[in-house]
Amino acid sequence: MRGLASAINEIKKADSILISGHVNPDGDSLGSLLAMGLGLESLGKKVYMISCDGVPERYRRLPSAAKITRKISHPVDLAIAVDTSNKDILGRNYDSFALASRVLEIDHHDFRRSFGDSCFIDNKAACVGELIYILLNRLKVKISNRIAQNLMTSIIVETNSFRLPSVRPFTFKVCTELIGKGINFYELVDTVFWSKRKESAILSGICLSRCKFLDGGRIAWSIIKKEDFSNNGGRDEDVDAVPDEMRAIKAVDVALLFREKDKSTLRVSMRSKNRINVASLAEQYGGGGHFDVAGCNIPNSHEAVEKVLGLARALLEKKPRISACP
Repeated sequence: MRGLASAINEIKKADSILISGHVNPDGDSLGSLLAMGLGLESLGKKVYMISCDGVPERYRRLPSAAKITRKISHPVDLAIAVDTSNKDILGRNYDSFALASRVLEIDHHDFRRSFGDSCFIDNKAACVGELIYILLNRLKVKISNRIAQNLMTSIIVETNSFRLPSVRPFTFKVCTELIGKGINFYELVDTVFWSKRKESAILSGICLSRCKFLDGGRIAWSIIKKEDFSNNGGRDEDVDAVPDEMRAIKAVDVALLFREKDKSTLRVSMRSKNRINVASLAEQYGGGGHFDVAGCNIPNSHEAVEKVLGLARALLEKKPRISACP
């Protein structure tokens, strides 16, 4: 962990603060954004919370989610990027950051390209929510029930409901305090993680039915088109969980889901097991992430897809299959 003292100093000096997460926001990005925003408001700061892609339906009941806007167009003293490994994944919100006097990054990604004036970083943290928890405590912010709901959302979603190796003893220490704030854990985890729309179930089924396997089943990949969403009344967020479902298949070490964003762009969601570094693949296209969770955008063409699959196969060559114990 590094940069905590400088983050505290930046926040204390600022009167007006903008907070943003990444494009296509997930629970870690939004939970961290909202918890930070509520905490800084309690200190008397003028806070603006933005998300260029809005708020997915499953997160709209989170405390203060209705305060999130898509952009602001005026300067602030400090812009804070949460769960953002490089400026590109701020999307259109980077224009707002360019107007800020100072920029602070709060992040836990293994692979990142820094763009701010200061950083509070810990790549061992299970989620950015853990870093927000530490920061708010150091700023002497009382963790309210509303802040606790948002921090718990960050933890639940980013740890895949406590199923990923990033979970550590400190994660459960934080959860103990958050549950002690009177949150309804069952209702929260059901809303932000387990429940899904029928459209999501249908689109997930389409993705899985198209799943193809390479290298003896070690690579699983699938593609979903814009017309699939329109034909089924779905949204991009409806297939967010599919790469994790593909990774859960036995023998699969790398899972790739290609989503058609428009006629020129595919979004690639990558997952891996056994410390295969999919972030290194994503970085070649301006993306990034963690060893086991990463993403990027590529051209929407058969050739581009084949190239990514070839790069995934090259990763496997560096990591021979791990044999099961006899």
